[in-house]
Amino acid sequence: MAVFQIVLSVILYIKLNAIRFSSCEIYTNEDYNEPVYYKEPTVFIAILVRNKAISLPYFLTCLERLDYPKNRLYLWIRSDHNEDKSPDILQEWLSQWASRYQGVDIVLSPSPPYRLPDELGPSHWPLSRYSHIINLREQALTIARQMWADFIWFLDSDVFMTDASSLRMLVNKGLVVVAPMLKSDGLYSNFWCGMGDDYYYVRTEDYEPLLTRKRVGCFAVPMIHSSVLVNLKAVPSDHLTFTPSRLPGYKGPHDDIITFAIAANFSGIRLYTCNDQIYGYVMVPLEKDDALSYDKLQLTNLRLEIMVESPPMEVSDFLEHWIEPVEINRLGVDRVYMINLLRRPERRQRMVDCFHVLGVDAKIVDAIDGQLLADDDLKKLNIHLMEGYTDPYHKRPMKRGEIGCFLSHYSVWKEVLEDDLNNVIVLEDDVRFEPFFRQKVYSLLAELKKLQLKWDLVYLGRKRLQEVEEAAVPGSQYLVYPGYSYWTLGYLLSKQGARKLVDAKPLNNLLPVDEFLPILYDKHPENQWKSHYPKRNLVALSAEPLLIYPARYLHEEGYVSDTEDSPPINTTTISPPHNEL
Repeated sequence: MAVFQIVLSVILYIKLNAIRFSSCEIYTNEDYNEPVYYKEPTVFIAILVRNKAISLPYFLTCLERLDYPKNRLYLWIRSDHNEDKSPDILQEWLSQWASRYQGVDIVLSPSPPYRLPDELGPSHWPLSRYSHIINLREQALTIARQMWADFIWFLDSDVFMTDASSLRMLVNKGLVVVAPMLKSDGLYSNFWCGMGDDYYYVRTEDYEPLLTRKRVGCFAVPMIHSSVLVNLKAVPSDHLTFTPSRLPGYKGPHDDIITFAIAANFSGIRLYTCNDQIYGYVMVPLEKDDALSYDKLQLTNLRLEIMVESPPMEVSDFLEHWIEPVEINRLGVDRVYMINLLRRPERRQRMVDCFHVLGVDAKIVDAIDGQLLADDDLKKLNIHLMEGYTDPYHKRPMKRGEIGCFLSHYSVWKEVLEDDLNNVIVLEDDVRFEPFFRQKVYSLLAELKKLQLKWDLVYLGRKRLQEVEEAAVPGSQYLVYPGYSYWTLGYLLSKQGARKLVDAKPLNNLLPVDEFLPILYDKHPENQWKSHYPKRNLVALSAEPLLIYPARYLHEEGYVSDTEDSPPINTTTISPPHNEL
């Protein structure tokens, strides 16, 4: 037995070194007189495609834009049982790019080697489909080993590697098996932090800090999938498999990714997920009864989420004709406003890109920049700050940015009246849209109409400042009566609501706009401030759950507040006015 182990070790040593030198050429750097590898390791990329025509142009564009040398990449693609144009998209893309890769092995089958029962839709996963996927992944692994590839990358076609350097960084991690942590439009990702005795997913307290990148690095986890890089040069990787029958004593489910995870565990290989960069994103999988068209909504959600942290996803010019045009409208209201400072062009562009993805026709309002307002400007505008106002938390006077913010919203309220608009949506430029935002707005409007509610303002996003339970609107699925709240991220506003806000003459007793609104609907806790506004009859509601949130929160990287970062006003230089703007 000992002799056999020695012989096996020698064979593995010879094999490992043969792989190393078959894929890396060496030259001597004359300046430093040390060996330098000038060719990257070879990577065999295994891609499975089925009914992904909606997202495939984005996936392929991300793939082609990886900065890894194409002549070190081998593409192995299998696609079958498609009910859409996935094969046509693949063929068109390969006609442009195949010659640049080390090699391409693609098989497009009209149907899989099994029949899906008639009563099951294309999103169902019967046992036969698992068997088919297991066989394909095992086949890819076997071929990659036979080709003596340095790495194999199992890359699903609903993954978008938006960071062009992703593959290079993963290869350089020096890990046997590693997955980039992929973000989605919610809590879904491509790793597990817990696995139960039945081998299925268990949510643990470690998951959220990794997903939100509160803890950053590479972490050993029990399961990774969707984008998995395996170092085939590492001897233990020889024991990895997707086939349950190859694992003695395995009693887990007939599932490719679970089998792979258990095979790694049996072989002493730790699976890692790395979140030290934002490598890319992954679509939320369809549920078994979802139609294929649901992927389009999921893709919209993800494209919006990507723009919070990254540039918008693009599609290569020659693939653009596969992208369905988006219907542009005003979300069922008379006008959609977006307030933005001219000196924040990056925010403006992001919101314009979001509107393009959502299909929203929005009017951009150039915000009044409070930092440019001199004391004389405030006097000319007949603005009087509310006597006795100080910020409830910082005990400071009102800041110039807060004045500019109020005046920007005020200008919208006046335009609603001047243009005789029945209802509008008002958005600021630092919002993150919740998944299915369009559909949720339509549902909200439909419910307001169905219940025949009299309303003036409906918060779409806000910060609750009290722990008290808020009463639901009778008969409503989506609305509550809001308590004391901050933020004017976004709201629905009716014509009568705009009339009440303007008629209150807020410029005579100015305070921040997110303090003013709770006063008008009589939920503000400060009685002294409320006394300046005796008519507090604004009918305010709030979406529940909310439809928008801040793109970034305080203390998060990239957070900027043009109100908080502005200087406070000198209250001694402004005299009380007697008429409004």
